[in-house]
Order: sequence, then C-alpha cells, then structure tokens
Amino acid sequence: MTDDDPPRSPARRGPAATVDALTVDIVVVSPAWRQAVDRVEDSCRAAALAALDAADQAVPGLEIGIRLSADDELRDLNRRTRGRDAPTNVLALALTDYRPGERLPAPPGGAPLALGDVVLADGVVIAEARRAGKPVADHLRHLVVHGVLHLLGHDHQNDAEARVMEGLESVALATLGVADPHAPNRVSG
Repeated sequence: MTDDDPPRSPARRGPAATVDALTVDIVVVSPAWRQAVDRVEDSCRAAALAALDAADQAVPGLEIGIRLSADDELRDLNRRTRGRDAPTNVLALALTDYRPGERLPAPPGGAPLALGDVVLADGVVIAEARRAGKPVADHLRHLVVHGVLHLLGHDHQNDAEARVMEGLESVALATLGVADPHAPNRVSG
C-alpha cells in the first residue's frame, strides 16, 4: 500500500509468514473476514503460495501483501486505480511490471522483492460465495490466487490470456482442495 492509502491502525495484523524465504504479510482490516472464514490468514497464505508454485515463481526473498478489507475501501481503490466507482471483489496492486512467464529476479544482495498487494472486499466476496453456493473460504482462496497471478503479470483481457490464467488458477486451487471454478459444469461466482 502507498502513503495515500487508508491507515492500517484499525487493522489486526497477523504474523507475516515466511515459507522458504517467501513472505506473505496479511492485514485483516474488517472483522467480517474472521467471522466468515476460520483461520483466514492460513487460507490466504496457502493460496498465495499455491499461486506462486503454479506459476513456477516461488522466488526466495519475495514479499506479497494481502489486505482483507471492506467494500468501502475497495470502492475507493477501484475508483482511484481503475476509474470505476463501485466496490469489486479483488484488486491486485502490483509494485513490479512483469510479463507472464518472465522469471522473477532473485533480489540483489538478499534484499526483499516486494511484488505488490492483493486487496479483497468482505461484503462483495462473501455475497458472491453465497450466491454461488460455495464456501466463503474457497472463494477467498480463489480470489487470492487470482490476485497473485495478476501481480505476476497474468491477465484475462482476451481468450488466450484467460485460458492461461484460468489454467494456473485451476492447478493452484487443486493443490488446496478447492473445486475448479473453471470446470465446464461449474457456475462461476
């Protein structure tokens, strides 16, 4: 997050997880996340790492931020970053400019490589999961994977890009035991 972003003081910060020198820093701003998902930090951490593994980008020294926020913050971020005055389920705020498949560099001199932040809206995500009849935790994991893949430069602006991104999402979610949201008979939320 940048200095212009809302302060983190009301947030409850979970411990940063370092797995194989990858750091996933999770900030829980909205208490609705803890009510909707048991062990929400663990779900996010596992999803972020699964996305990096699926994309073969688990680089030592890599840092990712995950911010579990509320609809009003996502609406503000969406307006400022994309010109859309409405909340959205997830935003990926990349601090780097990588193209899909491009290898992330090892950070110089052991310095961390901050990839960016994935920010999620509580009300939008919870409502989407309920409408789709799936567990909120599964939908959250899907959106964290989706956001991390965006940080890695993946997108879904055309059919070819979407196929690649959805394929990586399916691989990552399978490792987490989450039903494939892109399966032919699956309704997407």
